[in-house]
Amino acid sequence: MSRVVAGLCLILSASCARAASSPTSHLIERTHQTMGTEVKVTAWTADDSRADVAISAVFSEFDRLDNLMTVWKSGSDIARLNSAAGERAVPVSVETRDVLRIARQVSEQTGGTFDVTFAALSGLWKFDYQDKDGTVPDRQEIAKRLPLVNYRDLLVDDDAGTALLRRKGMRVNLGGIGKGYAVDRGVDILRRSGLHDFMIQAGGDMYVAGKRGDRAWRLGIRDPRGPADQIFASLDLTDGTFSTSGDYERFFMKNGRRYHHIIDLRTGEPATKSRSVTLVTERAVIADALAKGVFILGPDEGMALIERTPGVQGVIVSAGNEVSISSGLRGRLTVLAPPTDAP
Repeated sequence: MSRVVAGLCLILSASCARAASSPTSHLIERTHQTMGTEVKVTAWTADDSRADVAISAVFSEFDRLDNLMTVWKSGSDIARLNSAAGERAVPVSVETRDVLRIARQVSEQTGGTFDVTFAALSGLWKFDYQDKDGTVPDRQEIAKRLPLVNYRDLLVDDDAGTALLRRKGMRVNLGGIGKGYAVDRGVDILRRSGLHDFMIQAGGDMYVAGKRGDRAWRLGIRDPRGPADQIFASLDLTDGTFSTSGDYERFFMKNGRRYHHIIDLRTGEPATKSRSVTLVTERAVIADALAKGVFILGPDEGMALIERTPGVQGVIVSAGNEVSISSGLRGRLTVLAPPTDAP
């Protein structure tokens, strides 16, 4: 059978389900709603009590980070940062500063195609369930706000413990990086608790550690145009992250064109060169952010970036439905069938 969340599939074969690292080891799974998604932790263990305590600590950490980094709560670091844009620096937590620093690093790597100040465009495009109405924003309204998107105008001062948006109207949203950061924190918690074989999954971001029974975790890449439970490729992975960004989760169709939530910040409109990007690396926070930048860059520039970034491998499905596989995954990734071709 298969389990699918936001483009990532965990494939559980029958032989794997019967295997065990010891006679009493078994699979346990817990879920929790936070950060606007379902967080799932799966552990292969003989000690349910230890696992439950550790998993509860992971969920608490996700909630704590969400309270710091959400844009929906007035007292969060990010809400206060946005409110003070163009006026003053505001005190923010060490975790928020850490995420902002990593975000800037990825912005530099991607030439600004990943940029947490994209939130200046908030409200123009509507892809969430509660507000999706199928309307395309006026180009003039987009053009007015695009100058407010610039990661270089987001300043972090570690000595003062503050962050600053230099211009009024600027806004930050950490939705493209925060879950990956939380996954990494969760991995640390589970390892410190003594767990070695586990998976953490938060939306399109996943980390797997150790094994599931007697073999590596087998993961699948969702077919961007197929049914939600259909994959086109699989990979056996241990001790690594597996992050997918795609144009099929939050989108609408209009006049035969797909409009989706990954915005090319050079134009202010949905990116047009990719259908999905899956990255494999050691840190979920890097994979989470970098996947968006690669998606926008497209298969040529995006794969070139993957190949020159140490420790990062990837798979890109282009807008033309062509599959590109980085050199480090060739021979490891199994392509089961060509992706479905559809608008």
